[in-house]
Amino acid sequence: MKIKRGDIEGSGTDYLQYLVLRALIGIAKTLPYTQRLGFFGAVTSRLIAPFAGYDKRVRNNLALVMPDLTEAEVKHLMRAVPANAGRTLVEVFSGPEFKARARKAEITGGGLAALEQAMADKRGVIFVSGHFGNYDVPRAVLSERGFPVGAVYKPFTNPFFDAYYRKLIGAISQPIIPSKDSASLKHMIRFLKKGGMIGMLTDVHFGSGKVLKFFEKRAKTALSAAEMALKYDLLLVPTYGIRLDQRGTYELVIEPPIEHSDPVTMMQEINDSLERQARARPEQYFFIHNRWKSETARR
Repeated sequence: MKIKRGDIEGSGTDYLQYLVLRALIGIAKTLPYTQRLGFFGAVTSRLIAPFAGYDKRVRNNLALVMPDLTEAEVKHLMRAVPANAGRTLVEVFSGPEFKARARKAEITGGGLAALEQAMADKRGVIFVSGHFGNYDVPRAVLSERGFPVGAVYKPFTNPFFDAYYRKLIGAISQPIIPSKDSASLKHMIRFLKKGGMIGMLTDVHFGSGKVLKFFEKRAKTALSAAEMALKYDLLLVPTYGIRLDQRGTYELVIEPPIEHSDPVTMMQEINDSLERQARARPEQYFFIHNRWKSETARR
């Protein structure tokens, strides 16, 4: 059965899932900010993760890339990883409150001066990060400091939730560009060529990508971020929003720009950078998604 709401059309199952998620987020947003993070983290970890099979995915990924962990450490991460994902979701949906917290983040990593120079020169920047910590902290912090920061995101398959998500994340900064067609790509390139700055998450399996290493395992990786940086003379800058506690305190890591060379070398450097962050704080990395399809397909 198809359901249409305004310009959005989807299945009855899509609409029901959207209503449940929106209700949970609505309940969470009635709570004070710190309690909200704890509530949605617990719901995601204790209820959603077992039902959705996230526990099994985390365990399998850890067995592949971090096999030396003890059983106690694995069980801890099976709870902590989805809890971090839940906190990230409700933080991003908290709009102004999230930005108010994020703007207090300490900026480290040694790359801020390069961004300031790029803004002065109206030189475009691609921020590269992964599903780690809260990946919208860079956008929230830098937009508050006057940097023209937008984001590229992969649309959700649920059209109702996707529209809701796009509206809420757009409250942090604009533009929000879905990675779905040539029109989106042209929009992004125009923005970058005018000196805009775009955030991209590069740690997803890309079927036609190049097989690179991530956690010393095969991981198909899109080269597009590096290719655009080379073609349009853009800075390619690794950035990370690290969660310092469970109450909404963050650190923004801005690393120096990746040196221009060739797309494979540059993207491998990005994978290595993200791996260092994820190994240091594995509870903040999104071990839920299937990053290593290239590796598991060989088994």
